[in-house]
Amino acid sequence: MSRFSRIEVAMAMKKTGLVPVFYHADIEVCKKIVKSCYDGGVRVFEFTNRGDFAHEVFGELNKYCREHLPEMILGVGSVIDAGTTSLYLQLGANFIVSPVLKEEMAKVCNRRKVAWSPGCGSLTEIGLAEELGAEVVKIFPGSQVGGPSFVKAVKGPFPWCSIMPTGGVEPTDENLKAWFQAGVICVGMGSKLLTSDIVKEEKYEQLTNKVAGTLEIIKKYQ
Repeated sequence: MSRFSRIEVAMAMKKTGLVPVFYHADIEVCKKIVKSCYDGGVRVFEFTNRGDFAHEVFGELNKYCREHLPEMILGVGSVIDAGTTSLYLQLGANFIVSPVLKEEMAKVCNRRKVAWSPGCGSLTEIGLAEELGAEVVKIFPGSQVGGPSFVKAVKGPFPWCSIMPTGGVEPTDENLKAWFQAGVICVGMGSKLLTSDIVKEEKYEQLTNKVAGTLEIIKKYQ
């Protein structure tokens, strides 16, 4: 079962402001990436459900985090149905992120009191997600949905919304300033942060420094 409550997950997202998003079929690569992000200050990490046997990789990665990175809140993204949700909850996922809004996924997570962040692209979907118990709502793909201006518009009638954009978020001062000043609680970041050269060339120290620098930028605008 999950080690962190859904409220703890939401608070950690808000405190750090950054959720790295990553998948690799090699468990050793995953361990090094997560460790590098942890050393840089990250405390919430989204493992992406992609590729054959992804759940087996996650299971081993979660065991590694429990033993070696005790403060890391490890969750799973790109989950699109209730069955897969249940599978990952059995492996101890601390939160579930989806690119879509599925009511049956909410029921599975709520039954276990596990955080659930569905992907939304409209105010109506955001409102429904919150009615279904989502504490933090994902907008995806962030830039295509409307970018920071969309978030700012949503926060007008829905000032209580906790929004996490994923897709189109970059680890630059200009980009992060725009998102956080628009009112996001945190940002999800994949290939813009965890670039292919870092993974292929094993530039783990560089990744740690990059993560730390990104968090410093975020702190300026939270």
